[in-house]
Amino acid sequence: MRENSATAIEVERNIDYEKRNIKVTTNKIVYNKEKSFAKENKIYNKIKRMLDLILSFGALIVLFPILLVIGIIIFLGDFHNPIFVQERLTKHGKRFKMYKFRSMCVNAEEKLKDLHKHNEVDGPAFKMDNDPRVTKIGKFIRKTSIDELPQLLNIIAGDMSIVGPRPPLPSEVEQYTEYQMHRLDVKTGLTCFWQCSGRSNISFDEWVALDVKYIKEMSFATDTQILFKTIKAVLKRDGAK
Repeated sequence: MRENSATAIEVERNIDYEKRNIKVTTNKIVYNKEKSFAKENKIYNKIKRMLDLILSFGALIVLFPILLVIGIIIFLGDFHNPIFVQERLTKHGKRFKMYKFRSMCVNAEEKLKDLHKHNEVDGPAFKMDNDPRVTKIGKFIRKTSIDELPQLLNIIAGDMSIVGPRPPLPSEVEQYTEYQMHRLDVKTGLTCFWQCSGRSNISFDEWVALDVKYIKEMSFATDTQILFKTIKAVLKRDGAK
């Protein structure tokens, strides 16, 4: 496969590739750009990038006092870094470090393996009501989506957009079918149809279908619709956990 037509995402463990219908070359998941659902629109992409920068810088300035207070409260809870940094994937399988306010205990990722049996969603994602790893302040910032606000820095850096499919973990992408890989057709984002359609209340297959719907319908009208619906969903705390 030509180097300019695919991006290889290295994985750490073997997968039943034939069953999951993922193309493989020497233990690598291969993202094929030639099969992308996204339509290349340079004018749209450039204007969207400009709006991402303007809105993200503006939001950081306006929300800075709130972000500072939240950061201090999280730090005073256990005297550890209030920012959680995790490797995620964005457009065409590019890896980047995603930022969030830490809503869980410091060793949350180590405890995850003992909680998989309590997973309440299908597919590779993990969601759990009353997750014991979540701190008191963590419950509040997750319910209000404040924990996601540090990703404004990821948007400014160019790894994410304000609107786009949520960035998946490499371990989740390892389990993707060829169809689910289309979530990586475009730059991942802070919000998309999933965030304003019930979030944790919908199945993973429905989540992927909503992301594919966005990728096929990408436009300024669609982005604006999602932004307003997201604000409404956040205020209602619809589906947040």
